Amino acid sequence: MTVTSLPTLHIPDEPTVRADAWLTAVSDGTDLVAVLGAEDGLIPWLWSRWTGLRTVGMSEEEFAQIVVGYRREIWLWLAGERIWSQCCSGLLGRVSRRIVQVDAPGD
Repeated sequence: MTVTSLPTLHIPDEPTVRADAWLTAVSDGTDLVAVLGAEDGLIPWLWSRWTGLRTVGMSEEEFAQIVVGYRREIWLWLAGERIWSQCCSGLLGRVSRRIVQVDAPGD
């Protein structure tokens, strides 16, 4: 069995100004996935802070898929129903579970 070691990831400071802009964009009718993936969206913002994910072979595209899959919780944070640390730690857990790769028995 082989387990990939995890990079050290932290919960960055809450992007409150950006979050306000993201919420406004969604409230104005822009799709949440489009807002998350935009050049100034949450996906590139987090990716720039968690570059250590590259060291375990995760691409930005794979990371984006994980974030998009977590969009309900992100929406709840943007809407004020979750605090940043809850949202971000949950996302970190999801990312960490995707990183750990266990080889099949006999490999």
